[in-house]
Amino acid sequence: MPNAIADTPEIGSLDIAGLLARYRDDSLSPVAVARAVLARIAAAGDDKVWISRVADADLLARAQALAALPAAERAALPLYGVPFAVKDNIDAAGLPTTAGCPAYAYDPDRSATGVQRLLDAGAMLIGKTNLDQFATGLVGVRSPYGVARNPFDPAFIPGGSSSGSAVAVSSGLVSFALGTDTAGSGRVPAGFTNIVGLKPTKGLISTAGVVPACRSLDCVSIFALTVEDSLDVLAVMAAPDPADPYSRKAPPTPAAPRAPFRFGTPRPDQLRFFGNAEAERIHREALDRLEACGGQRVEIDFTPFAEAAALLYSGPWVAERAAAVGDFIAAHPDDTLPVTRKIIQGGTTPTAIDAFRAAYRLEALRAQAAPVWERIDLMALPTSGTIYTIAELEADPIGANSNLGLYTNFVNLMDLCGIAVPAGFQANGLPAGITLLAPAFAEEAVGTVAAALHRAAALPLGASGAPLPPTRPKASRPNPYTTGGLLELFVVGGHLQGMALNRQLTDLGARLVETASTAPLYRFHALPGEPARPGLVRVADGQTGGSIAGEIWALTPDAFGRFVAAIPAPLGVGRVMLADGRRVSGFLCEAAAVIGAPDITGFGGWRAYCAHLAAATAD
Repeated sequence: MPNAIADTPEIGSLDIAGLLARYRDDSLSPVAVARAVLARIAAAGDDKVWISRVADADLLARAQALAALPAAERAALPLYGVPFAVKDNIDAAGLPTTAGCPAYAYDPDRSATGVQRLLDAGAMLIGKTNLDQFATGLVGVRSPYGVARNPFDPAFIPGGSSSGSAVAVSSGLVSFALGTDTAGSGRVPAGFTNIVGLKPTKGLISTAGVVPACRSLDCVSIFALTVEDSLDVLAVMAAPDPADPYSRKAPPTPAAPRAPFRFGTPRPDQLRFFGNAEAERIHREALDRLEACGGQRVEIDFTPFAEAAALLYSGPWVAERAAAVGDFIAAHPDDTLPVTRKIIQGGTTPTAIDAFRAAYRLEALRAQAAPVWERIDLMALPTSGTIYTIAELEADPIGANSNLGLYTNFVNLMDLCGIAVPAGFQANGLPAGITLLAPAFAEEAVGTVAAALHRAAALPLGASGAPLPPTRPKASRPNPYTTGGLLELFVVGGHLQGMALNRQLTDLGARLVETASTAPLYRFHALPGEPARPGLVRVADGQTGGSIAGEIWALTPDAFGRFVAAIPAPLGVGRVMLADGRRVSGFLCEAAAVIGAPDITGFGGWRAYCAHLAAATAD
């Protein structure tokens, strides 16, 4: 890939899973990683990525302290020895916070809640990254610290406002980086640098210690090399925080969408690529891959989403930016960039009446959009319609920025979450991305699809040229913020994956957890009637039973209740003992209903019995 920073042989890719695996087998140490990162930063030269950095000696001391920990303590740290960067509108104790404005700088006495959680998890902070001043812009050129160098072509913008964070990850300087996202700042730079950008649900990660842009919309975002890495980081950071009044606790949420999942895409006449035929081609190909990953394409009306996007900068939400830093700008007009000053000072004119009218309109648009989400599980959009050169952006700073927000500005207003993933390369070598969106708290479900889509594209990691690492089993990833509270159900008949009744589970958002078998304490019968279904009955003490194969599915409590309420007699749900000794909720049958019904216990499961019937019919 052009302008790739050569990997140091002893550390290779900085993807989190790979680093942790090498730490576990003692083929790598945090000290070696810290030294290699410092060497890469030196080799990158004046790339305008960093506003401030942890002193080299302090970084090495942190690495040495981690390396000295006992093995058990290392294993307990989910991000042990993982290097990361922080956008410089997020507090990190020991480094100034500038928000891209030197005159605004202050020295925080503590790290932001999210940063502290990362440090407590064993991660190594490298430094603070460049950004569009006061996080105002999607371009990455509105900074007195210069333009972070796009690793694919320095003539093009890196995207913003989280420009330095995205470039640091793509260039192999850190494993992951924090950004912020109000209008797309955690997604657009990911698309322009061939990495993953996770914009979580509002309030899932605390914004305590973050310089606000629009406080009611702001999210801390995560840039990473893989979808799985981004979710690892989210699992560490996601937690309610009393210091953030917008903080929210995630409800139990299925970790995968229904199968097949349905993804929405705007009508062709509603998609705009601003003359960039290559970006349009890449998006078409990405949608085809999404179908190949098991998705069903659904055409949707994008009108309410596009109108909500237009509200963000034409409505009173600009006044929220003025509420955050407007007083500082008014007192220091010569210390802020003209374009930033113009945008934020525009927020001083809307009235309270304007604010209420805009709020009413937004609620109306949400109501218009609600039926769309009844038809689809995900929305698939270009991360941006095009990319601009720095010269093009400077010639039209407002118009070009607005174009970049077409597919991003509505997301926070509509309370959605999303993951931007690499989609392909244009003929000129520049990357383009696709973003998958879903309602709040669906990060894991979106991530399941996003990870598959990323792998289907078979693209290198960032600008490094390194291939994607092997797929990780979902069970290996910590996910405490979404899995808690789900209820498990053991099924043995038509609700098995791929069978006739399975849609009753997947339509409720259930996900397959594992295959399992009962303890040898049950008899299995083919019940009369249609649809064909089996009956599982526990044998009395002293009687002979068999082990029956099945599957365990996880549902939210609400979905579990709705599913169980619809089960027709003589079936019901009780406690089933599995072969490993666990007791789970599962299908059982009234004993009276199996009198005279064929005993099919010897087949060991419903699939085997159905295969037997099919073979007999064929003969």
